Amino acid sequence: MKKTLIIIFSVFAFLLVVLVATPFIFKDKIVERIDKEIANAVDAQVYYDVDQIGLSVLKRFPNISATVKEFGVHGNAPFEGDTLAHINNFQIDFNLMSVIFGDYPELTGLHLKGGSIYVKVLEDGTANYDIAKDSGEPTAPEEPSNFKLGIDLMEIEDVNFVYDDRQLNYFMALEDFDLEGYGDFTTDVYGLDGKIRTNILRVDFEEVNYLSSKVFTADTEIQVDMNQMKFTFGEGQFGVNDFLFGVDGFFAMPSEDMEFDLTFEGKKNTFKSVLSLVPGVYTESFEGMTTSGTMDFGGYFKGTYNDTQFPAFDIGLKVTDGMFQYPDLPKPVSNINVEMSAKNETNNLDNTQVNIPAFNLTFGSNPVSGRLLLENLVTYDIDGELKGKLDLEELTSIFPIEGMELHGVLDVDAAAKGRYDSVAKIIPAIDAKMTLSNGYVKSEEYPAPIEDLNVHTVIVNNSGKMNDFLVDLSNFGFKLEGEEVKGNMAIKDLDRLNWDGSIHGAVDLGKISKIFPMEEVIMDGKVTADIDTKGSYADVEAERYNRLDTRGQVSLADFYYTDKDLPQGVRIHEAKGDFSPKSINLTTFDARLGESPVKANGSLANYIAYVFEDNAVLSGELNISSTKFNINEWMTESETTTEDTTVLQLIELPQDIDFTMSVQADEVLYDDLVFSDAKGTMTLKNGILTFKDAGMRTLGGQLTLNGAYNTQDIMDPKFNMDFNVSAMSIQEAFKYFNTVKAFAPVAQHLNGDFTTNFSLSGNLGQDMMPVLSSLDGSGVIKVAQAALQNSQIVNGITSLTKLKDTNTINLKDINLQAEIKDGMLEVQPFDVKLWDYEAKIQGSTGFDGSVNYLINMQVPAGKLGSQANNLLASIAGTEATGDTKIPIAINLGGTYSSPKVSLAGGDSMEALLTNALKSRASAESAKLQDQVQEQFKAHEDSAKQEMKAKAEAAQDSAKKELDKKVEEAQNKAADEVKDALKGLFGRSKSKPDTTKNN
Repeated sequence: MKKTLIIIFSVFAFLLVVLVATPFIFKDKIVERIDKEIANAVDAQVYYDVDQIGLSVLKRFPNISATVKEFGVHGNAPFEGDTLAHINNFQIDFNLMSVIFGDYPELTGLHLKGGSIYVKVLEDGTANYDIAKDSGEPTAPEEPSNFKLGIDLMEIEDVNFVYDDRQLNYFMALEDFDLEGYGDFTTDVYGLDGKIRTNILRVDFEEVNYLSSKVFTADTEIQVDMNQMKFTFGEGQFGVNDFLFGVDGFFAMPSEDMEFDLTFEGKKNTFKSVLSLVPGVYTESFEGMTTSGTMDFGGYFKGTYNDTQFPAFDIGLKVTDGMFQYPDLPKPVSNINVEMSAKNETNNLDNTQVNIPAFNLTFGSNPVSGRLLLENLVTYDIDGELKGKLDLEELTSIFPIEGMELHGVLDVDAAAKGRYDSVAKIIPAIDAKMTLSNGYVKSEEYPAPIEDLNVHTVIVNNSGKMNDFLVDLSNFGFKLEGEEVKGNMAIKDLDRLNWDGSIHGAVDLGKISKIFPMEEVIMDGKVTADIDTKGSYADVEAERYNRLDTRGQVSLADFYYTDKDLPQGVRIHEAKGDFSPKSINLTTFDARLGESPVKANGSLANYIAYVFEDNAVLSGELNISSTKFNINEWMTESETTTEDTTVLQLIELPQDIDFTMSVQADEVLYDDLVFSDAKGTMTLKNGILTFKDAGMRTLGGQLTLNGAYNTQDIMDPKFNMDFNVSAMSIQEAFKYFNTVKAFAPVAQHLNGDFTTNFSLSGNLGQDMMPVLSSLDGSGVIKVAQAALQNSQIVNGITSLTKLKDTNTINLKDINLQAEIKDGMLEVQPFDVKLWDYEAKIQGSTGFDGSVNYLINMQVPAGKLGSQANNLLASIAGTEATGDTKIPIAINLGGTYSSPKVSLAGGDSMEALLTNALKSRASAESAKLQDQVQEQFKAHEDSAKQEMKAKAEAAQDSAKKELDKKVEEAQNKAADEVKDALKGLFGRSKSKPDTTKNN
C-alpha cells in the first residue's frame, strides 16, 4: 500500500512539474506566434515587454494563459500620439493543444485588468479603432492569420473608457468599467450571460449633457443572433444608482435602421430607489437616509429608428406617499406624490407628450404643488402651474449648506396656459409672481451678513399676445454692513422688448467674496454704480441708438483680483467711467498690473450696438502710460521644460473692434531686453494690429517700428514690419533677435554698431515668432566701424592663402544691400577692406544656417611670400613686382560655425598664382574673373532652388503644427476627462451598496 501511494504521488508530482514547465518550454514558440499574428492582422503600434509575459496552464486548464503587463496600442496616422488602449494586465487564453500541435491556435478567453481605452471618431467618420489590416489584395505576399475563436469567457476589471465621436457629436466617459461575460462566442447564435458595473462620468449628445455621476449595473442574459444582428433580453436586471429595472424584448440592426421592441418595468424598487437618481443625493450618507413610500415604473419602446423615424414609447413613473430625511437632521421632506408620463404613439418625436397631472411635496411645514401638460415639441402647447412658499431657514434644516446661514421667505405662484407660435406672435398666457422677502445670508467665513435681501418679480401676459408681455422686477436690493444696493427692471412687449431699469449703490467685493468664496480667487475693492437705462430693442434693430438712453457713472476703488490663471494680480487704485447713449468715457484709471504701474484714459463708442448686434463694431481710443512695464509677467509658462522659462502663444485678435491706442512707457522689460522711452500708436481694426512710429531705445541704439500683425486667418497669421535702427550693438542684436542669428551669424563675432532700414514680412508660428522659412524682406544695412574677431571664416582664409595677417579684421563704412526671399538672405556685391586688401563680397545665407559666398580679394604678390616671388621671376615678360595685385577668389560654403573655404578658379595656390600672372601678361585677367563669377552664379542658383524647396517644406511643417494646435483644442474636453480618470483610477472605491433596499 505504501509503495502504491509513493508511485501515485510520484506520478502526480511529475504531471504537476510538466504542467508548470510546459509554458516555459514552449514560451518562445508562443511569443513568436503572437508577434506574427499581430503583424499580419493589426495596422497600429502594439507595444508590450517580452520580459513581462507570463505563461501558465494552471489558471484555466486545459487552456494556456498568456499574461502581459503594460500592454497597449498606439494609433497610426491620423491618430499619431493617441493611445487607443493601455491595459495594466492583459491575459489571453489559448487551447493548449492547438498552440503546441495545431496550425490553428484557438483563442478561448480574454481578461483585461486596469488601464484605459480611448475610442475617437473624427468628423469624416475615420475611427482610431479601425486597425485591422485591409483585407484586399496586399502589395506584398503576407501569411494569412490562422487564429480560431473559441472564446467562452471575457473579463474586464477597473478599465476606464472614453468614447469621443465627433461625427455624431456624442461623448461618453466611463470609470472603473467591470464586465464578466460567459458564452460560446464562436457560433452565430449564442447565449450571453453577462454582468457589468461602471461609473458613468458623463454622457453628452449634441452639446447636451444627459447623464453624469451615475453608477450603472447590469446582470442579464442576452440571446445573440449575429446573422440578423439581433439581441434579445432575457432574465436579469439593470440599475442606475439604486434604481433597478428589467428589460424584455429585443434590439436589432438588420440593416442601417435600428429595430426596437422593448418593454421595461421597475424591480424591487422603493421611493428611495428613485431618489438615488436625483443629482447630489446619491452620496456616502445615502444609505443612512430614512425613507418611505412606494413607486411604480414601466413602459415600452417600440419601432424603427433612422434619420426620419423614431420609435413609439410610453414611460410612466408614479410615487405615492414618499418621504425622506437625512440622518441627524431635524426635518424631512414628506407627502411626496408624483405621477408622470412621457409618451409618443407615432414615429415622429415632435409628437411627444409630457404629462404630470399632479405633484406635491412638503419641505418641513412648507408645501409645494404643481402640474404640467406639454402636448408636443412643435407648438409647445402647455398647461401648468406651480405654487409654494418656502422658509429658507427651515429648508436648510432639510438640505444643510455647510458654513452658510439662510433666512427669509420665498413665495412662488405661477401658471401658464397656451401655445407658442412665433409667426402668429402668440405665447402662452402667463400669471407668475415670485417674491423673496427679508432675505438673510451669513457665511462662517465672514461674520457680517447680507441683510434685507428683497426680490419681487411679476411676469404677466393675460391675452397670450407678445405685445402684452410684462416682466417687472420692481424691487431688488440688499444691505451689507450699512452699504445698500437697489435696482429695478421692467421689460414690456416681447416683440419690441422695451426696457426701463436702474441700479444704484455700492458693493464691497471683498466682503461678497468671503460670503460666497470662490476657489483660488482673492478679490477685494468697492464698486459704486449709479446707472439708469431705458430703450427698445426695436430701436436697436433700426439702429436708432440715440434713442437708447443709458447714462450714469460706475467707479471702482482699491480693487484687487488674483486667481490661479492670474497669479500676477491686478490692482486698480481708482477707476471711473461715465456712461451716455453715445459712449463710455474712462475718465480715470490708475492701476498696477502685476508689478507694472499703468495709467489710462479714453472712450468707447457704439457700445450699445456692439452688445446687441452680432456684426456691430466697437470703436474707441485709449491712452496708456507706464513708468515701467514688465511684459515677462504676462507671458505663458512653458510646459515643455522644467526650467523657469516663459513663452508667448499666438493671440487671435478680434475682428469686431476698431481701437486706437497711444502708448508711452519710460521702461519696458521683455525677456532680457530693456526698452527705454517706448512710445507709439497702435490701431486694432478688422483683426489687424497696426504699429505706427513705435519707437524705443534698446541695445545701445534707437529702434522705430511701422507695420502690422494680422490674424484675420488664425490658421495663417502674418506680419509685416519696417525696421528703422540707428546705432544698435551688433553683438546684442545677434543675442536677442532670431532673424539676426539665422541670417547674419557673423554678427556674433562683430564688435560695433549698425544702422538699417529694413522691411520684413512673413508668417508667424504658434509662439508668435517669425517662421524663418517664410520671410521676405529687403533693405540697406550700414556699419560705420566694427571689428571681426575669432571667426572660423577668417581662420579659414588665412590658412588657405598662407597670409600672415592677424585674426582680427577692422571694418569701416560698409553698405550692404540685402534681400530675403524663399528662406535665403542674398547680399549684393559690396566693397570692403579685408586687412589692407581690397575685396568684394557677395552671396547668401539660408534660414537653415548654410552660407554661400564669393570673396574676391586683391592681394599684393609680395604678401604671398617666396612662393609668389619665385613664380614672378619664372614668368618672363610679366613686368610684375612684389607690389603687383594678385586677384584671389575664395568660395565660402558649409555653415558659419563650420565653414568650407576653398579657392575659386584654381586647384591650388600655385595654379591660381600662375594663372593670375599669366592672365596679366596676356591681358586675360578680366576673363578669368568672369569665369569665376559664372561658376559662382551657377552654384548660387542651385543653392537657391535647394533652399526654396527646404523653405516650402518648413512652411508646410509650420502649417501642420497650426493644424495640430486646432486639433488639440478640440481634444481639450476629452483630455480633461481622461486626466480626471487617471487621477481617479487606482483609488479605493467607496460606492453606495445598491444591492440593499429599505
